[in-house]
Amino acid sequence: MGKRFTIAIVGRPNVGKSTLFNRLAGKKLAIVDDTPGITRDRREGAGRLGDLDLDIFDTAGFEEANDDSLEARMREQTNRAVGDADLALFLIDARAGVTPLDEHFANWLRSQDQPVLLVANKYEGKTGEAGLLEAFGLGLGEPIALSAEHGEGLAELYGAIQPFADAWAYASVADGLEDAEAGDDPGPAMQLAIVGRPNVGKSTLLNRLVGEDRMLTGPEAGITRDAIAVEWSFDGRPIRLIDTAGLRRQARVTGKVEKLSTTDSLRAIQYAQLVVLVLDGDVMLERQDLTIARRVIDEGRVLIIAVNKWDTVKDKKAQRQKLEDRLEKSLPQVRGVPVVTFSALTGKGLGKLLPTAFRFFDVWNQRVSTSKLNRWLEDVEQMHPPPLVRGRRIRLRYMTQAKSRPPTFVLFSSRGSEIPEDYKRYLMNGLRDTFDLSGIPLRLNVRTGNNPYVDD
Repeated sequence: MGKRFTIAIVGRPNVGKSTLFNRLAGKKLAIVDDTPGITRDRREGAGRLGDLDLDIFDTAGFEEANDDSLEARMREQTNRAVGDADLALFLIDARAGVTPLDEHFANWLRSQDQPVLLVANKYEGKTGEAGLLEAFGLGLGEPIALSAEHGEGLAELYGAIQPFADAWAYASVADGLEDAEAGDDPGPAMQLAIVGRPNVGKSTLLNRLVGEDRMLTGPEAGITRDAIAVEWSFDGRPIRLIDTAGLRRQARVTGKVEKLSTTDSLRAIQYAQLVVLVLDGDVMLERQDLTIARRVIDEGRVLIIAVNKWDTVKDKKAQRQKLEDRLEKSLPQVRGVPVVTFSALTGKGLGKLLPTAFRFFDVWNQRVSTSKLNRWLEDVEQMHPPPLVRGRRIRLRYMTQAKSRPPTFVLFSSRGSEIPEDYKRYLMNGLRDTFDLSGIPLRLNVRTGNNPYVDD
């Protein structure tokens, strides 16, 4: 077997490195205990995250030692692991916050010629919010919130690792070829999952997009059982298309094979970046369609409504209006969900799907500068201030965007917990309208406090 993309899991003792190693390996290869220093040697293993096959190094906790001691030899093993890896995952304990040893380790990692992802572990139940914010100060980019023990945040970890893995794969196959012109690198592949009820034309759609009969199709419902990924490109931009098994109402899923297929389809939604929900033009947006749509939105993924068999719809105007009214009523948390109508069988109208997908994918990745956000926040507070609560005015103090994919904003306010839900919705809608964020899920976290970046 050839070399695979290799990651080294590093950090001070007892931050959960071995737990993450076991999670990625899919089995308990490393001993895990609350006692610091259990791991001494560099442990190697094969792992998988989503569709990424990995080689993984589990390392000893980073210690300050430069003599001939056991700690120094353990550190040397860690040094070698980082040097041999393609990417380092630097773990901190989100519940404990950033320690002096974490800072020392971060300084050392910045001196290494190796890409690093910062991971705030032990974030289960959002108990490590303060530690997550502190991690920004390490200067290693945006921290990834994770609970290795409970498997939370793996989709975000996958999304962060994937660009590095794709770049590594590209470099591997391009070895010996001329370097691409600057700016010609298409970047990482967009993960696009095609989902929907059985027999709405998901596989026919994929075949039409790639221009070949890549997937089995037919009148029988449930032909596709596994989530199948197909590598492709559109206008020079790489796409990983994932065809999935049809999703029925949970009460109707009884057979073991269908249960496994359903689990596989839901996992595809979790690891996708953009999800195309395929509807039948004659019978669209049923209860199950809405269940799937809400699942996609709850995962924070881009949702596109793709109405197939549009050529068979008689009153297209009335049907389109019915669909948009239903979306506005049933999915109010995401205004402006894009709708594309087409026939997968003939290809008519299909040319709009992927340009729409990439447009909203780019919005999903968008970042708004802190200065623009706070100028907007000042205007909002003047035009429509928060309501009085027990006779006292709530003050909006500061806003920043904590992450993208989806765009997630943090608002610092006096008595933030008392801000009414309708005012939060007002702020969310204002963000959508002002910064062109319509049609994608947003997150707004409200915290009580002053501007964290300004000393009192």
